[in-house]
Amino acid sequence: MRLAKTDPRHPFRALVRAVALALLLWLPLTALALPRAEPVPGGVTLIDLGDAAARPHARFNGRQVMVIRQDGRWLAVVGIPLSAKPGRHRLRVDDANGKRNSQLFTVHDKHYRTQYITLKNKRMVTPNAEDLKRIRRDHVAISAALSHWSTPKQVELNLDAPIHGRFEQSFGSRRFFNKQPRKPHSGMDIAAPTGTVVHAPADGTVVGTGNYFFTGNTIFIDHGRGLVTMYCHLSRIDVHPGQKVSRGETIGAVGMTGRVTGPHLHWAVSLNHTMVDPALFLPDDIVRANFPSLERDTKPKH
Repeated sequence: MRLAKTDPRHPFRALVRAVALALLLWLPLTALALPRAEPVPGGVTLIDLGDAAARPHARFNGRQVMVIRQDGRWLAVVGIPLSAKPGRHRLRVDDANGKRNSQLFTVHDKHYRTQYITLKNKRMVTPNAEDLKRIRRDHVAISAALSHWSTPKQVELNLDAPIHGRFEQSFGSRRFFNKQPRKPHSGMDIAAPTGTVVHAPADGTVVGTGNYFFTGNTIFIDHGRGLVTMYCHLSRIDVHPGQKVSRGETIGAVGMTGRVTGPHLHWAVSLNHTMVDPALFLPDDIVRANFPSLERDTKPKH
């Protein structure tokens, strides 16, 4: 690289110009932090889509998938549903000219633990007719928030823990309430006293708040390109729909609203409208201390 000749009468000015040029050359090469790649039900897989000039579009199970630029190549960041069967799966990819192709990837099996939970409020296990009407309305609102799609210039994929508390390896667990089987647990439970402040794990926009039958007081934050986080059982909500929040900003407080046995935060991460393990997005120190089975793997699959 050749630099312009420096003016000996203004050495400081020349130094500033040289540093500025170096920063301009370095910035485009800066890589985004990626989630851990764990191609299992409830996990995330990273798929290399090539180095075309324009961003390709990708869909999995009919839903749009996040595609980001990484080291000069396009990378699909795909959430895998807990219901996915082990084996080969297909990602549909359309280039900027509309040409369609497919990328195959393998989902591996994973065993999740089983939990047996006893609830005193039997309506939280067997809702009555009026409860069921409310639950159906709740489902529509929750689904709309989780399916939100926005296109910021950059998506932050490294998430901070929203609270300090006791992390439980509850994601994906097969749950029995009062001995009755229910759907697998689709979030991470973090135990903490009522009133513990909840923080935004990254920049985003609040796309929904509400009080729902099962999840109680709930907040949804859209972080861009199909990444939405969800905060449940809150004692209070300190934000409103449409509000932009910054990493670390207070959004609410821990509570025990909805279907709970004690105060805690149910934190969920949705990627392409698919609930995935939040631990895959957390910093290494938290993972090492609380989820030692997870390895840092951010290599895309070709």
